Amino acid sequence: TIIDFTRWMHGKTIMGAIEERMADWTADGCPCDWALHTMVEGDLPPEIPGQIAEAIAAGHPTVKIFTTDITPSRKGRMVDFGDIWEVFQVLAKHGGLGVIHAEDNDIVMHMYAKLFRENRAGFENMAEVHNTLSEDLSFRRVLRLAEQVPGTALYMLHVSAANGVQAIREARAKNQPVYGESLHQYMLYTSEDYKRPNGQMYHTYPSLKSQADQDALWRGAMDGSINCVATDELCCSLAVKTQGNRIDDTTGGNSGVEPRVAVMYSEMVGKRGFTLRQFVDAVSTNAAKVMGMYPRKGAIAPGADADICILDPALKRTVRAEVMHEADYSPWEGRTVDAWPAMTILRGKIMVEGDRWLGDMADGQWIHRSIPAEIRAGAALGSGLG
Repeated sequence: TIIDFTRWMHGKTIMGAIEERMADWTADGCPCDWALHTMVEGDLPPEIPGQIAEAIAAGHPTVKIFTTDITPSRKGRMVDFGDIWEVFQVLAKHGGLGVIHAEDNDIVMHMYAKLFRENRAGFENMAEVHNTLSEDLSFRRVLRLAEQVPGTALYMLHVSAANGVQAIREARAKNQPVYGESLHQYMLYTSEDYKRPNGQMYHTYPSLKSQADQDALWRGAMDGSINCVATDELCCSLAVKTQGNRIDDTTGGNSGVEPRVAVMYSEMVGKRGFTLRQFVDAVSTNAAKVMGMYPRKGAIAPGADADICILDPALKRTVRAEVMHEADYSPWEGRTVDAWPAMTILRGKIMVEGDRWLGDMADGQWIHRSIPAEIRAGAALGSGLG
């Protein structure tokens, strides 16, 4: 199951934007089931937060918010904290979930300007712009605001730094309903990888950080501060991914869905001592629970959808972009994995067996979601992941 975005734009209603996006998905077809986050941006007209309640009731309970414009060229993406406060009140009252990309915009924009002044605007310096201080300040501000609106549940996207992990850990110690997500890029690459040939291929926003930050992500995965290992998917060519070479024009997002499960199995179970259950929780079950799809998704049980990916440890592979379908490059190129999907099943139908595609582009369905009360109350997740 993939969760895409409805990007609300000024001049539209929330439900109008959702209906347009759903029409796009229905017309194009999808071989897997799908759902939509609602993404709000910029200055929100007074009526917009209230319209989110209608979206929640219609089965779209998650709202993505940026606390930064990300780059100087993307002015208008950030939502200010007054509007975030209003949105949080709607989420708390109507049972929604905030999906937050949290960086401190003042720090980020200050560092863009500083590095340009110092003639250090090469993309390899990205971690100085989207830095750990920015993550620390923004995470703590968002979590403090949510604490002032009881019942506000949050999913913190793209945790990349030790102090982001610590902010979540402290919030959960106070029983705040906050869940942490990292990406397999952050957990397996560092800012040093920007210096490699075509180093842009490893980048997604905020940025890769230090080895110490990566180590903290793994500790967070073990203690329950990091609940999910996800992707920030952008399917583009290597030429597009590497066309920018400055801090302000490097393409974000990444090619990561296809190898994610195999890569994380190899790292978590094969190298780091996580159990199979912990691995499954991190790559599947916890996300299904937090996003309001469990037990229909994320479980093998009576009444569940029978969405199953069978990993075969006998299928040891070396990741090659040429045999995958997302893009003509992979940041995982050349990495050996300890297992590979042997079969993928959607609602009981075999979609892929070995290297054979057996599905249909029309097989996917939209998934109506609602956030369970226990998630909104801060339920612990997973077996050994908190």
